[in-house]
Amino acid sequence: MLMEDEDRLSMHIAIVAGELSGDLLGAGLMAALRAHYPQLRFIGVGGPAMRAQGFQTVVPMERLAVMGLVEVLRHLPDLLTLRRQLYRQFSADPPLAFIGIDAPDFNLGLERRLRARGIPTVHYVSPSVWAWRPWRVRKIARAVDLMLTLFPFEAAFYQKHGVPVRVVGHPLADAIPLRSDPAAARQALGLPAPDEMPVIALLPGSRLGEVNRLGPLLLDTAIWLHARRPDLRFVLPAATPCLYEMLAGMRAERAPTLPLTLAQGQSREVMAAADVVALASGTATLEAMLLKRPMVVAYRVAPMTAWLARRLVRVSHFALPNLLAERELVPEFIQEAATVENLGPAILRWLDEPLARERLTMEFDALHHELRRDASRQAADAIVELLRLP
Repeated sequence: MLMEDEDRLSMHIAIVAGELSGDLLGAGLMAALRAHYPQLRFIGVGGPAMRAQGFQTVVPMERLAVMGLVEVLRHLPDLLTLRRQLYRQFSADPPLAFIGIDAPDFNLGLERRLRARGIPTVHYVSPSVWAWRPWRVRKIARAVDLMLTLFPFEAAFYQKHGVPVRVVGHPLADAIPLRSDPAAARQALGLPAPDEMPVIALLPGSRLGEVNRLGPLLLDTAIWLHARRPDLRFVLPAATPCLYEMLAGMRAERAPTLPLTLAQGQSREVMAAADVVALASGTATLEAMLLKRPMVVAYRVAPMTAWLARRLVRVSHFALPNLLAERELVPEFIQEAATVENLGPAILRWLDEPLARERLTMEFDALHHELRRDASRQAADAIVELLRLP
């Protein structure tokens, strides 16, 4: 979309971010776009980080931040009403571009309709279409003028299907230093120095369902480990005050004498302080990788979800480090394979094999460099190029 004069630079870009992770991406993107064009205004749905950048919120982001199939179905009428409201508003006052950040089930439908109105559309953060329901790429091709992906392996899928794509890297790779400081992390958490005592981090997830399924497993694994290695100490960060109370109850019931520190938040510091991390699959595995921590990954889902996944998912790995490397760098155990008998020995192997840890650190370092691309600037440059702004 060629700009005809500088007056158009005072126009706005519409953004819809569906949750806090998208809010952080949106704030970084806004700052990078304003580095090109300070006059740009931003409007739509965002959170506190975007509002701190001067974002004009149309509706609260909380109306979109609905997780889980049952919850989404219960809120579906409100979500559809909200999408129609945004479509009418952006159609009546067309932005230079519409940027949907994650939230694909909400944003792709809005992007498709706005694109049909001649508004350039960008989707930031690829849906996991490369892993399951690949036929969704046809919908994506109709909806977006540009897909911005965080991971290099995602781009090949879109290129194969003719969807314009740009790999921008991951903001976490920009934010986390190439070298972490375990000693400083331990000092901040009040833990012994790295040469005094091995520490195992336990991260069962940040959602209630995850913690219910993995919290007991990780605590039982810690009991198994401590029986064999009494010198071990454990740290378990709770993502929210509610989860802290829940995990404190689990600990009191299952492992009252275990040498375990329960932390309020501070998950990144906990991982940086640990010799090995045992954790749920998800973004935390990427953080652990960027912190160069050996890890063992576990995941359990509801039985029906597992049944569907086995029939629909098309990838051979589920932990992000393994997906990025396209081979198994770290042990991963899902569903019935996620047991104490599997997790415990895998953790001990990382403790007992220093050469394996060194090789893993080198692999993680290479992946960190690959993802460290100044994501916000890369995304802003791609959008400027798409719009052909002067």
